[in-house]
Amino acid sequence: MSWNQPLPIELFTSINKVTDVPKECPTDSPTSLNIRCGPILKLFNCDKDYIASMLIVLEDYDEVPEVTFKVGPLKIESDDQCKTGGFKGKRFYQEDNFHFFRFDINLPVVEFEQKCQYFLNGETTDYWMFYIPSLNQSMNVMSFSCNGFSLGCDTGEYPSSLWHDVLKNHSKKHYHVMLGGGDQIYCDSVKLASSALQSWLEMANNKDKFNAPATEEVTSEFSKYYLNHYMAWFGKGYWEGSKSSCLESLFPIASTTIPAVNIYDDHDIIDGYGSYPDSTMGSPVFKALGKIAYKYYMIYQHHQLPGETITYEKGWIKGKDDKNFMSSTPLSVYAKLGNQIGLIGFDCRTERSLEQIIKPQSYKAIFDRMALELKNSPDIKHFLVMLGVPILYPRLVWLELVLNSPLLIPIRKLAEKGIINKGLVNEFDGGVEVLDDLNDHWCSKHHKAERNKLLKDLIDFGAANSVRITILSGDVHLCCIGRLKSRYYHHPNFHRIGHKGAIEHNEKVLKSPEYDPRLIFNVISSAIINAPPPDPMANLLNKRSKGHHFSKDCDEDMVPLFNVNPDGSTRDNHQFLNKRNWCDLIIAPQSEHASKIGQEHSVLPSSTKKEFVHGTDNHFIKYPLLPESLVTTIHVEDDPKDFETNTMGYQLLIPPLQGKFALDDAPVKHVDGSD
Repeated sequence: MSWNQPLPIELFTSINKVTDVPKECPTDSPTSLNIRCGPILKLFNCDKDYIASMLIVLEDYDEVPEVTFKVGPLKIESDDQCKTGGFKGKRFYQEDNFHFFRFDINLPVVEFEQKCQYFLNGETTDYWMFYIPSLNQSMNVMSFSCNGFSLGCDTGEYPSSLWHDVLKNHSKKHYHVMLGGGDQIYCDSVKLASSALQSWLEMANNKDKFNAPATEEVTSEFSKYYLNHYMAWFGKGYWEGSKSSCLESLFPIASTTIPAVNIYDDHDIIDGYGSYPDSTMGSPVFKALGKIAYKYYMIYQHHQLPGETITYEKGWIKGKDDKNFMSSTPLSVYAKLGNQIGLIGFDCRTERSLEQIIKPQSYKAIFDRMALELKNSPDIKHFLVMLGVPILYPRLVWLELVLNSPLLIPIRKLAEKGIINKGLVNEFDGGVEVLDDLNDHWCSKHHKAERNKLLKDLIDFGAANSVRITILSGDVHLCCIGRLKSRYYHHPNFHRIGHKGAIEHNEKVLKSPEYDPRLIFNVISSAIINAPPPDPMANLLNKRSKGHHFSKDCDEDMVPLFNVNPDGSTRDNHQFLNKRNWCDLIIAPQSEHASKIGQEHSVLPSSTKKEFVHGTDNHFIKYPLLPESLVTTIHVEDDPKDFETNTMGYQLLIPPLQGKFALDDAPVKHVDGSD
């Protein structure tokens, strides 16, 4: 391919139109070497140097292959403008006849944006390339979650792939990094693949089940499953469920051209892992499953073995110990994403139990690291915080109370015996099936205090350091945006700060949100592949989503972003849109609105010209397009059978935080002794 040739969108479109799913995972390779998985790109850091890695899995080939590269400006007139070299590689793992090779990528960041083509033993494809921002650029960020189907999903209802839309946009915007917010793979089918696990699940006596040893047969089946399941999905996009199968070939292609930074969630292990009672989580079989799933998560998603020392260890924020159900080290992620963006990916799964998500010493390590990075890089204006499960989301305490009611005990017993629908209870301990999802949520009764303390700490950190915190989450299979903001006083005459003070405060909240130190958005983008919930669920969330007082100075609500459907028709539910989606975040000078900086104030879908009524309604706040604003777009699918993947872009302008603030003490419920 020639250097100036764009990404082959016609090829991607033709791949997207292939609907015949093979009965087994394909084993074809794009080169003469038998590539079973990869190349997969992973980003570690992008500041003055661009640091990343590449994973390639070869079958029946144990010598380290040669990976060479050519790097230079996006457009060139002659090859003299490019530099060439090679990436140092090593074989870091072998299982069966599969050999895992990691290649270290370390390139200088220069005054202009660069493209890097790479070659395996001299061979390449039309899309083996990635992009490096210039010294004065931030990374163009793509964010996704729920990258797979639930076990019983009918995949035939979703023949088109939103990864086609990602690649179409990538060809124009050049995403420098993609953030995997959890569930990059769905591993629930381990229940079908492992006969030893099936036997364990069928044990009627929970005491016997929870004391059953993790035999060599059990651990061997688990290892074989995760090895091959990851290889099929990350290598070819092949997945098989209980009712159907699919071939998402464009996901592996995207992984060859956009480096990833990933955290993980329950489906990367098994549905609900971490949110079952301690008796379930502490059973030898369940502990073995978690530990083995963690191993392959580290290999495929982070290109290293658990406990292995790698070239760029600074990318990790390590927990203090491995005293958890997985017996594994908690690893949160830090990465600088170019000039003005820092990223923290919280590990919310390794230490998780029914009562706690992250241990206090791990929180301390994360905030200490954030402070250190800001000290070393005062150019950071935005911190992106990855939390797999949304933290600013409707409270479902009423449903939790119903499902925990003693009145349901007889119904659970009948379900366990199969007399009524067995799907009402989970296979692990006979608990109500929906409860593990509710227990996963930050607003569940077990996690309220931990949730509120984390939010308070994020508010205080952002205010003290003049950095805007934005939370990225997935998990819930629809899109929405939660929000914290300084309180708007509806009755200023009766408030302690007095009539005039309240009016001035309200004006600042509405007209100058860049000075609001409590403004935090939770951008919730889910799912890029999995099926969305039905309309009644989205409408129920809309009805249950009321504004809350987080503290006397801070309110919590949802942003009314979705005034139209992706086809342009009007919507009644402005807060929750239950269609497949993904997200990007681009600093304003690099966005499509660069020429309008200082002129635009909007939270509207980019393809409409309607405007919200400003008035005095603090629910419909417009946000400014400033030089350091983050243009955040949720790309929502219109029709899952449209192979051109026409999507609607719903945009929110996230302003920087102007100034540092020492906030008054405001007691928070469940944290400061307040009920």
